[in-house]
Amino acid sequence: MSEQPMTAPRRAAGTLVAVSAAILVTVILLAIGSPNPARALTSFFLGPFSNRFFFGNMIDTFGLLILVGLGVCAAFRAGVFNLGGEGQVYIAALTTAVVALSMPTAPAPIGILAATGAAVLVAALLAGLSGLFRWAWGTDELITSFLISAALVPTVNFLIVGPLRNPDSNLMTTVRVAEQFRFLRLLPPSTLNVSVGAAVLLAVLAHGFLFSTLRGYELRMTGLNREFARYGGVAVGAYTVLPMAVSGGFHGLAGAFFVLGTHHAAIEGFTAGLGWNGIAVALIGRNHPLLIIPAALVFAYLEAGSRVAGLQTEFTFELAAIIQAVIFFLITAEIVLPKLRRAHRERSAP
Repeated sequence: MSEQPMTAPRRAAGTLVAVSAAILVTVILLAIGSPNPARALTSFFLGPFSNRFFFGNMIDTFGLLILVGLGVCAAFRAGVFNLGGEGQVYIAALTTAVVALSMPTAPAPIGILAATGAAVLVAALLAGLSGLFRWAWGTDELITSFLISAALVPTVNFLIVGPLRNPDSNLMTTVRVAEQFRFLRLLPPSTLNVSVGAAVLLAVLAHGFLFSTLRGYELRMTGLNREFARYGGVAVGAYTVLPMAVSGGFHGLAGAFFVLGTHHAAIEGFTAGLGWNGIAVALIGRNHPLLIIPAALVFAYLEAGSRVAGLQTEFTFELAAIIQAVIFFLITAEIVLPKLRRAHRERSAP
Protein backbone atom coordinates (compact mmCIF):
# COMPACT_ATOMS: atom_id res chain seq x y z
CA MET A 1 0.00 0.00 0.00
CA SER A 2 1.34 3.43 -0.90
CA GLU A 3 1.99 6.05 1.75
CA GLN A 4 -0.85 8.42 2.47
CA PRO A 5 -0.33 12.06 1.47
CA MET A 6 1.24 14.22 4.12
CA THR A 7 -1.39 15.98 6.21
CA ALA A 8 -1.52 19.76 6.65
CA PRO A 9 -0.32 19.62 10.29
CA ARG A 10 2.65 17.47 9.29
CA ARG A 11 3.51 19.82 6.42
CA ALA A 12 3.33 22.79 8.78
CA ALA A 13 5.50 20.98 11.32
CA GLY A 14 8.08 20.13 8.66
CA THR A 15 8.24 23.75 7.53
CA LEU A 16 8.60 24.96 11.11
CA VAL A 17 11.44 22.52 11.73
CA ALA A 18 13.24 23.64 8.56
CA VAL A 19 12.95 27.35 9.42
CA SER A 20 13.96 26.70 13.04
CA ALA A 21 17.01 24.78 11.86
CA ALA A 22 18.00 27.68 9.62
CA ILE A 23 17.68 30.09 12.55
CA LEU A 24 19.79 27.72 14.68
CA VAL A 25 22.51 27.72 12.03
CA THR A 26 22.39 31.51 12.05
CA VAL A 27 22.76 31.63 15.83
CA ILE A 28 25.75 29.28 15.66
CA LEU A 29 27.43 31.39 12.97
CA LEU A 30 26.90 34.57 14.96
CA ALA A 31 28.03 32.98 18.21
CA ILE A 32 31.25 31.37 17.01
CA GLY A 33 32.23 34.01 14.48
CA SER A 34 31.98 37.11 16.62
CA PRO A 35 34.21 38.34 19.45
CA ASN A 36 31.03 39.69 21.04
CA PRO A 37 28.32 37.04 20.48
CA ALA A 38 25.75 38.77 22.67
CA ARG A 39 25.97 41.98 20.64
CA ALA A 40 25.82 40.08 17.35
CA LEU A 41 22.77 38.07 18.41
CA THR A 42 21.02 41.16 19.73
CA SER A 43 21.67 43.03 16.49
CA PHE A 44 20.33 40.14 14.44
CA PHE A 45 17.16 39.38 16.38
CA LEU A 46 16.21 42.81 17.73
CA GLY A 47 17.88 45.10 15.18
CA PRO A 48 14.96 45.11 12.69
CA PHE A 49 12.75 46.60 15.45
CA SER A 50 15.30 49.06 16.81
CA ASN A 51 14.19 52.07 14.76
CA ARG A 52 11.79 53.22 12.04
CA PHE A 53 14.39 52.89 9.30
CA PHE A 54 15.19 49.22 9.87
CA PHE A 55 11.60 48.25 10.61
CA GLY A 56 10.15 50.11 7.62
CA ASN A 57 12.70 48.64 5.23
CA MET A 58 11.89 45.16 6.54
CA ILE A 59 8.18 45.62 5.86
CA ASP A 60 8.93 47.06 2.42
CA THR A 61 10.96 43.94 1.58
CA PHE A 62 8.08 41.88 2.97
CA GLY A 63 5.72 43.37 0.36
CA LEU A 64 8.09 42.67 -2.52
CA LEU A 65 8.62 39.10 -1.31
CA ILE A 66 4.86 38.52 -1.30
CA LEU A 67 4.69 39.49 -4.97
CA VAL A 68 7.56 37.29 -6.13
CA GLY A 69 6.23 34.47 -3.93
CA LEU A 70 2.84 34.77 -5.60
CA GLY A 71 4.59 34.70 -8.97
CA VAL A 72 6.27 31.42 -8.15
CA CYS A 73 3.03 30.04 -6.69
CA ALA A 74 1.06 30.87 -9.85
CA ALA A 75 3.40 28.71 -11.91
CA PHE A 76 3.95 25.90 -9.40
CA ARG A 77 0.22 25.44 -8.83
CA ALA A 78 -0.23 24.71 -12.54
CA GLY A 79 2.66 22.25 -12.61
CA VAL A 80 5.04 24.55 -14.49
CA PHE A 81 8.17 26.22 -13.16
CA ASN A 82 9.40 29.77 -13.61
CA LEU A 83 13.09 30.15 -12.81
CA GLY A 84 13.34 33.49 -14.57
CA GLY A 85 11.95 35.66 -11.80
CA GLU A 86 15.23 37.49 -11.23
CA GLY A 87 15.45 38.73 -14.81
CA GLN A 88 11.72 39.46 -14.99
CA VAL A 89 11.84 41.71 -11.92
CA TYR A 90 14.93 43.42 -13.29
CA ILE A 91 13.59 44.17 -16.78
CA ALA A 92 10.27 45.26 -15.29
CA ALA A 93 12.01 47.81 -13.06
CA LEU A 94 13.89 49.24 -16.03
CA THR A 95 10.70 49.33 -18.10
CA THR A 96 8.91 51.19 -15.30
CA ALA A 97 11.66 53.79 -15.08
CA VAL A 98 11.84 54.30 -18.86
CA VAL A 99 8.06 54.71 -19.26
CA ALA A 100 7.77 57.03 -16.25
CA LEU A 101 10.70 59.15 -17.43
CA SER A 102 9.22 59.41 -20.92
CA MET A 103 6.09 61.17 -19.62
CA PRO A 104 7.25 63.42 -16.75
CA THR A 105 4.31 65.83 -17.00
CA ALA A 106 1.52 63.23 -17.22
CA PRO A 107 -1.10 63.14 -14.45
CA ALA A 108 -0.12 60.81 -11.64
CA PRO A 109 -2.80 58.12 -12.24
CA ILE A 110 -2.01 57.89 -15.95
CA GLY A 111 1.75 57.77 -15.46
CA ILE A 112 1.57 55.18 -12.68
CA LEU A 113 -0.83 52.96 -14.62
CA ALA A 114 1.21 53.26 -17.82
CA ALA A 115 4.53 52.48 -16.14
CA THR A 116 3.14 49.64 -14.03
CA GLY A 117 1.15 48.17 -16.92
CA ALA A 118 4.18 48.22 -19.21
CA ALA A 119 6.32 46.49 -16.57
CA VAL A 120 3.73 43.77 -15.95
CA LEU A 121 3.21 43.25 -19.68
CA VAL A 122 6.92 42.90 -20.49
CA ALA A 123 7.56 40.44 -17.67
CA ALA A 124 4.41 38.46 -18.47
CA LEU A 125 5.36 38.17 -22.14
CA LEU A 126 8.85 36.94 -21.31
CA ALA A 127 7.60 34.33 -18.85
CA GLY A 128 4.70 33.38 -21.11
CA LEU A 129 7.19 32.76 -23.90
CA SER A 130 8.67 29.89 -21.89
CA GLY A 131 5.17 28.50 -21.37
CA LEU A 132 4.49 28.78 -25.09
CA PHE A 133 7.67 26.88 -25.90
CA ARG A 134 6.63 24.14 -23.46
CA TRP A 135 3.14 23.88 -24.97
CA ALA A 136 4.21 24.04 -28.63
CA TRP A 137 7.43 22.02 -28.65
CA GLY A 138 7.73 20.43 -25.22
CA THR A 139 10.74 22.57 -24.32
CA ASP A 140 11.55 22.47 -20.62
CA GLU A 141 10.34 25.78 -19.17
CA LEU A 142 12.86 25.45 -16.34
CA ILE A 143 15.68 25.84 -18.85
CA THR A 144 14.12 28.46 -21.12
CA SER A 145 12.93 30.72 -18.30
CA PHE A 146 16.36 30.55 -16.65
CA LEU A 147 18.24 31.21 -19.89
CA ILE A 148 16.05 34.15 -20.85
CA SER A 149 16.58 35.62 -17.38
CA ALA A 150 20.32 35.04 -17.60
CA ALA A 151 20.38 37.03 -20.86
CA LEU A 152 18.21 39.83 -19.46
CA VAL A 153 20.35 40.65 -16.44
CA PRO A 154 23.54 41.73 -18.28
CA THR A 155 21.44 43.51 -20.90
CA VAL A 156 19.68 45.59 -18.25
CA ASN A 157 23.03 46.22 -16.53
CA PHE A 158 24.44 47.57 -19.77
CA LEU A 159 21.50 49.92 -20.24
CA ILE A 160 21.60 51.21 -16.66
CA VAL A 161 25.35 51.86 -16.56
CA GLY A 162 25.45 53.04 -20.18
CA PRO A 163 22.86 54.98 -22.19
CA LEU A 164 20.29 55.29 -19.39
CA ARG A 165 22.64 56.18 -16.52
CA ASN A 166 21.97 59.32 -14.50
CA PRO A 167 25.04 61.52 -15.16
CA ASP A 168 24.40 63.52 -11.98
CA SER A 169 24.61 60.51 -9.66
CA ASN A 170 27.61 58.61 -8.34
CA LEU A 171 25.49 55.46 -8.31
CA MET A 172 24.85 53.15 -11.24
CA THR A 173 21.24 54.19 -11.63
CA THR A 174 18.77 55.77 -14.00
CA VAL A 175 17.32 59.22 -13.44
CA ARG A 176 14.74 59.25 -10.64
CA VAL A 177 11.10 59.24 -11.70
CA ALA A 178 9.00 62.37 -11.30
CA GLU A 179 7.64 63.19 -7.86
CA GLN A 180 4.00 62.64 -8.80
CA PHE A 181 4.66 59.00 -9.74
CA ARG A 182 6.21 58.07 -6.38
CA PHE A 183 4.13 56.08 -3.92
CA LEU A 184 3.36 57.60 -0.54
CA ARG A 185 5.99 56.80 2.09
CA LEU A 186 4.63 55.47 5.40
CA LEU A 187 7.62 55.44 7.75
CA PRO A 188 10.25 57.88 6.53
CA PRO A 189 13.21 57.76 6.31
CA SER A 190 12.61 54.08 5.50
CA THR A 191 11.50 52.93 2.05
CA LEU A 192 8.17 51.55 3.31
CA ASN A 193 5.32 52.71 1.10
CA VAL A 194 1.68 51.96 0.34
CA SER A 195 2.54 49.20 -2.14
CA VAL A 196 2.80 46.73 0.75
CA GLY A 197 -0.97 46.98 1.17
CA ALA A 198 -1.48 46.18 -2.50
CA ALA A 199 0.76 43.11 -2.16
CA VAL A 200 -1.23 41.73 0.78
CA LEU A 201 -4.52 42.42 -1.05
CA LEU A 202 -3.26 40.56 -4.13
CA ALA A 203 -2.43 37.54 -1.97
CA VAL A 204 -6.01 37.51 -0.65
CA LEU A 205 -7.42 37.86 -4.16
CA ALA A 206 -5.16 35.08 -5.45
CA HIS A 207 -6.49 32.81 -2.71
CA GLY A 208 -10.04 33.62 -3.71
CA PHE A 209 -9.29 32.87 -7.35
CA LEU A 210 -7.57 29.56 -6.66
CA PHE A 211 -10.10 28.14 -4.24
CA SER A 212 -13.39 29.82 -5.13
CA THR A 213 -13.53 29.88 -8.93
CA LEU A 214 -13.84 27.30 -11.70
CA ARG A 215 -10.67 28.55 -13.42
CA GLY A 216 -8.77 28.26 -10.17
CA TYR A 217 -9.97 24.69 -9.73
CA GLU A 218 -8.92 23.81 -13.29
CA LEU A 219 -5.50 25.34 -12.71
CA ARG A 220 -4.98 23.35 -9.50
CA MET A 221 -6.24 20.17 -11.15
CA THR A 222 -3.82 20.65 -14.04
CA GLY A 223 -0.97 21.04 -11.59
CA LEU A 224 -1.92 17.89 -9.69
CA ASN A 225 -2.43 15.62 -12.71
CA ARG A 226 -2.29 16.95 -16.25
CA GLU A 227 -3.59 13.75 -17.85
CA PHE A 228 -6.55 13.53 -15.49
CA ALA A 229 -7.32 17.19 -16.15
CA ARG A 230 -7.13 16.63 -19.91
CA TYR A 231 -9.56 13.72 -19.71
CA GLY A 232 -11.82 15.92 -17.61
CA GLY A 233 -12.06 18.46 -20.43
CA VAL A 234 -9.57 21.02 -19.09
CA ALA A 235 -7.58 22.90 -21.74
CA VAL A 236 -4.21 22.00 -20.23
CA GLY A 237 -2.37 23.92 -22.95
CA ALA A 238 -3.88 27.16 -21.71
CA TYR A 239 -2.83 26.27 -18.17
CA THR A 240 0.72 25.89 -19.39
CA VAL A 241 1.07 29.30 -21.05
CA LEU A 242 -1.23 31.48 -18.92
CA PRO A 243 0.15 30.55 -15.47
CA MET A 244 3.66 31.31 -16.69
CA ALA A 245 2.46 34.69 -17.96
CA VAL A 246 0.69 35.41 -14.68
CA SER A 247 3.84 34.38 -12.83
CA GLY A 248 5.84 36.85 -14.88
CA GLY A 249 3.19 39.50 -14.26
CA PHE A 250 3.60 39.21 -10.48
CA HIS A 251 7.37 39.49 -10.84
CA GLY A 252 6.87 42.48 -13.11
CA LEU A 253 4.69 44.13 -10.49
CA ALA A 254 7.46 43.68 -7.94
CA GLY A 255 9.85 45.47 -10.30
CA ALA A 256 7.38 48.31 -10.83
CA PHE A 257 6.79 48.70 -7.08
CA PHE A 258 10.54 48.82 -6.51
CA VAL A 259 10.88 51.82 -8.80
CA LEU A 260 7.70 53.67 -7.93
CA GLY A 261 7.72 52.87 -4.24
CA THR A 262 11.14 51.86 -2.94
CA HIS A 263 13.99 53.67 -4.72
CA HIS A 264 12.30 55.71 -7.48
CA ALA A 265 14.86 54.57 -10.06
CA ALA A 266 16.25 51.42 -11.63
CA ILE A 267 19.54 50.61 -9.90
CA GLU A 268 22.18 48.18 -11.11
CA GLY A 269 21.95 44.87 -9.28
CA PHE A 270 19.05 45.97 -7.07
CA THR A 271 17.28 42.59 -7.23
CA ALA A 272 20.08 40.92 -5.21
CA GLY A 273 18.41 37.52 -5.45
CA LEU A 274 14.83 38.76 -5.01
CA GLY A 275 13.55 36.49 -7.77
CA TRP A 276 15.26 33.46 -6.25
CA ASN A 277 14.02 34.34 -2.78
CA GLY A 278 10.50 34.17 -4.15
CA ILE A 279 11.00 30.45 -4.71
CA ALA A 280 11.96 29.95 -1.06
CA VAL A 281 8.99 32.05 0.10
CA ALA A 282 6.59 30.00 -2.04
CA LEU A 283 8.06 26.74 -0.72
CA ILE A 284 7.83 27.90 2.90
CA GLY A 285 4.23 28.96 2.23
CA ARG A 286 3.49 25.62 0.54
CA ASN A 287 2.34 27.42 -2.61
CA HIS A 288 -0.70 28.73 -0.73
CA PRO A 289 -1.38 32.44 -1.35
CA LEU A 290 -2.36 33.20 2.24
CA LEU A 291 0.55 31.25 3.74
CA ILE A 292 2.91 33.21 1.51
CA ILE A 293 2.15 36.27 3.66
CA PRO A 294 3.69 34.92 6.91
CA ALA A 295 6.40 33.15 4.89
CA ALA A 296 7.42 36.46 3.31
CA LEU A 297 7.39 38.14 6.72
CA VAL A 298 9.71 35.49 8.20
CA PHE A 299 12.07 35.74 5.24
CA ALA A 300 12.07 39.56 5.35
CA TYR A 301 12.81 39.47 9.10
CA LEU A 302 15.76 37.11 8.67
CA GLU A 303 17.14 39.20 5.83
CA ALA A 304 16.68 42.44 7.79
CA GLY A 305 18.35 40.91 10.84
CA SER A 306 21.37 39.87 8.81
CA ARG A 307 21.65 43.38 7.34
CA VAL A 308 21.53 45.02 10.76
CA ALA A 309 24.09 42.53 12.07
CA GLY A 310 26.29 43.43 9.11
CA LEU A 311 26.00 47.14 9.87
CA GLN A 312 26.48 46.95 13.62
CA THR A 313 29.01 44.12 13.90
CA GLU A 314 31.95 42.75 11.93
CA PHE A 315 29.75 40.37 9.92
CA THR A 316 29.41 40.93 6.20
CA PHE A 317 26.15 41.24 4.27
CA GLU A 318 26.79 37.77 2.83
CA LEU A 319 25.28 36.46 6.07
CA ALA A 320 21.87 37.03 4.48
CA ALA A 321 22.83 34.85 1.53
CA ILE A 322 23.96 32.08 3.89
CA ILE A 323 20.68 32.20 5.81
CA GLN A 324 18.64 32.17 2.61
CA ALA A 325 20.65 29.26 1.23
CA VAL A 326 20.14 27.23 4.42
CA ILE A 327 16.40 27.89 4.41
CA PHE A 328 16.12 27.04 0.73
CA PHE A 329 18.08 23.80 1.15
CA LEU A 330 16.17 22.63 4.21
CA ILE A 331 12.74 23.50 2.85
CA THR A 332 13.51 21.84 -0.47
CA ALA A 333 14.82 18.73 1.27
CA GLU A 334 11.79 18.60 3.57
CA ILE A 335 9.48 18.65 0.54
CA VAL A 336 11.43 16.51 -1.93
CA LEU A 337 12.80 13.71 0.28
CA PRO A 338 9.37 12.31 1.32
CA LYS A 339 8.39 12.19 -2.35
CA LEU A 340 11.59 10.34 -3.23
CA ARG A 341 10.98 7.86 -0.42
CA ARG A 342 7.42 7.22 -1.62
CA ALA A 343 8.61 6.72 -5.18
CA HIS A 344 11.27 4.26 -3.98
CA ARG A 345 8.74 2.26 -1.96
CA GLU A 346 6.32 2.14 -4.89
CA ARG A 347 9.06 0.87 -7.21
CA SER A 348 10.12 -1.73 -4.64
CA ALA A 349 6.59 -2.94 -3.93
CA PRO A 350 5.74 -6.38 -5.44
